[in-house]
Amino acid sequence: MAYTCPDPLLERLYDEADARRWPVTRTAFASALARSVEHAGVPDDAAAERFLAGLHLADLALATACAEGCVPAWDHFVGRYRPVLHRAADAIDSGGGARELADALYAELFGVSDTGGQKQSLLRYFHGRSSLATWLRAVLAQRHVDRIRAARRFEPLVEDGETASTPTVDAPTDRRGQLGLMRRAVAAAVARLAPRDRLRLACYYAQGLTLAETGRILREHEATVSRQLARTRQAIRGDVERRLRDESGLSDAQISECFAAVSADAGPIDLDRMLAMPADRKETAPDRSR
Repeated sequence: MAYTCPDPLLERLYDEADARRWPVTRTAFASALARSVEHAGVPDDAAAERFLAGLHLADLALATACAEGCVPAWDHFVGRYRPVLHRAADAIDSGGGARELADALYAELFGVSDTGGQKQSLLRYFHGRSSLATWLRAVLAQRHVDRIRAARRFEPLVEDGETASTPTVDAPTDRRGQLGLMRRAVAAAVARLAPRDRLRLACYYAQGLTLAETGRILREHEATVSRQLARTRQAIRGDVERRLRDESGLSDAQISECFAAVSADAGPIDLDRMLAMPADRKETAPDRSR
């Protein structure tokens, strides 16, 4: 039996989501809530109310508005989440190969088919249990893994009596194992950074400061902060890839799957802990009160 959100609860959740901003009709928002409840398999109305209260309601309202074709919502979505997808794509493949997947994903999110016809927006499969940014990273990571697996089907088989030119080991196929490998590799790479590079990373990623705010702390121009962050990210990625290849014996495809796992679920990668500098190496930030 399809779930129907009671009117008083619907009004409260509609207000909490600020769904009028786009606007999203109550009918469309109620349908989105019902899909979330049914997808989660919530057993009863009392459990459904608790479940709905824990959703990322504002993100669900935005996704619903985009799926309904609301132009202001879509403009906001592109402006806010295109950088998120591009950063996730660069984390998966620093060579730019995943950017193509990220850009292609917009057609599915918008609801345009490969032939140019209309079809259901991929955003209808967003149920609000995670943030919209996390869900998008997970979708992109899965697309990347799907492409790797599809490419493997066309790789030539090794003839009898031959051996592969590059020996590899079995990489963990479960996400927990892949995240464990990545956590250790990233921690080692970050530990090798200069204190100033660690401080810059901590300000921007762990503390969530803007480029301008980070620049004020380090007394650097905003453009310099951006360039140095890009350089540091590239150095970390190169170090991580080297460790996974040389120390863990992974192939390029296995390494890509490890990066995809982190993009889909970076929770266990504790940036705050990794970026914390030892006390004897910590730089003193300038007094921002002046």
